[in-house]
Amino acid sequence: MPNNRVLSLVLLVVGVILLFFAYQSSQSLGDQLTEAVTGRFTDATTWYLILGGASVAAGVGLLMSGKS
Repeated sequence: MPNNRVLSLVLLVVGVILLFFAYQSSQSLGDQLTEAVTGRFTDATTWYLILGGASVAAGVGLLMSGKS
């Protein structure tokens, strides 16, 4: 397996894990109350979403641009 493909798969897995943590965090009672009062997620949940989405996008981009 080329190094580029391994890196893209690692980025995809890490991104999916971060998005899972973001989902779990957004479903917590504290985050639900914060969202109800302020209309926003907590900082931790927001960072999980941003980093997870960026990691998934980078992984997919590397997979698509890789040589076959």
